[in-house]
Amino acid sequence: MTTDTQDTPGTATATLGLRRLGWAGVEIRLDDTRVLIDALENVEPLEPALGPPKRPLPPIEAPAGTHALITHLHPDHYDRALMTRLAGSGTIGCHAPIAPALAEDGIEAVPQKLGQSRRIGSLTVTPVVSLDWRGTDSDQVAWIVEGAGRRIIHCGDTMWHGNWWQIARDHGPFDVAFVPVNGVIAQFEGYAANVPATMTPEQAVEAAVALGASEVCAIHYELFNNPPVYVEQPDIVGRFRHAAEARGIKAHLVADGEAVPLTGPRTES
Repeated sequence: MTTDTQDTPGTATATLGLRRLGWAGVEIRLDDTRVLIDALENVEPLEPALGPPKRPLPPIEAPAGTHALITHLHPDHYDRALMTRLAGSGTIGCHAPIAPALAEDGIEAVPQKLGQSRRIGSLTVTPVVSLDWRGTDSDQVAWIVEGAGRRIIHCGDTMWHGNWWQIARDHGPFDVAFVPVNGVIAQFEGYAANVPATMTPEQAVEAAVALGASEVCAIHYELFNNPPVYVEQPDIVGRFRHAAEARGIKAHLVADGEAVPLTGPRTES
């Protein structure tokens, strides 16, 4: 993969900080660098399809210089108002094909091709393959973030796909995989099917295992449920824990706004 050379990455003695935000959002901190992935603050545009959230989302702290990454343009992952605010002092990273759509929204994003790395302060970020349930009209990526001898992957709201092993060979192993677990059945006009549009708890754990992740953190669950249009899987927490235990991988079920501990050894020196 290609990497630019601006800035100096955090050393292996620094500490990578991880925090789960609401829904699919994750915050990564290293030194003075702060990156948000799929941060969500404004839920009103989602309510016609997903229904009202079951609980308030934690506010997004966005001091000057906060950077953001977007996995795709669905409004539960791309919060236009929040990204506009962040773009005033930080960068907004995206997969190259969606940069024109962001430009139409007045956001000058930094486009990256699959496998192309970019340095953001002390961190390195790289988009890799993901699979959206709506197909090629809804471009989606996963993001790899590296720093201080740690490597994480954020999988957006991907379905199960066969690229996990290639991602692991090219970029792994990972300290933590952030994976969607709600296995939602979506009945949107033109895209209705009784097949999960995101990974189920069991599929999410299998994806983390295939990626060579030491630990797995559940995201994208227990906030929206709007039958019959948007229906989550039952017993997500119990099934996720059971699947992780069966596969011998450490599972994190972290509340909104709480830190995700890194308990294993570093993946790289």
